[in-house]
Amino acid sequence: MDQPKTDPRVLRTRKLIMDSFIELSGKKEFKNITIKDITTEAMINRATFYYHFEDIYDLLEKVLSEVLLVNLNYDIYENHELNEEVFVHIFLAITNFQESLSNRCHRGYEDTIARIIRDQLEVVFYKLLLKQHKKEEDGALKNMAVILSWGVYGASVEWRRNSDQISPEEFIKSAAPYIIFGIDFNL
Repeated sequence: MDQPKTDPRVLRTRKLIMDSFIELSGKKEFKNITIKDITTEAMINRATFYYHFEDIYDLLEKVLSEVLLVNLNYDIYENHELNEEVFVHIFLAITNFQESLSNRCHRGYEDTIARIIRDQLEVVFYKLLLKQHKKEEDGALKNMAVILSWGVYGASVEWRRNSDQISPEEFIKSAAPYIIFGIDFNL
């Protein structure tokens, strides 16, 4: 009989697999990590791995999503409105996340990483906008969340290209007031 996925044993095993993958990704490039490597590191069998994840790409996506959510610190945006401070925090979390990946997930996975970042940002921005503009049309808020998520992701990529010239905080603080003014003014 399958255990529910919220069973503490199931959660511990899932975390063990993810931690083993993170540990291995510090030693090897993603393309060189096998299911056997992960199961050996986690001291589990293949069936246990496949109970939790469809394949190694599913594991990669789930690990990246969870690490990103930790970086974003859900409490920060759960209890605040979208203001300059929160916007700067989100940008710094994204740039820190991308820097932490630079040693782990190398070329060939930028599209996956970009999609995960944009998807998570879209959810974050939508919740913040919804809290701030309850009377606005839902579709407009979703569109704004998409625009902000792509914009922040694109800005983080641009910052990385010039990271030796300016800190991520200086980079985003120079633009944040204009972005926040536009959000408040247009909605």
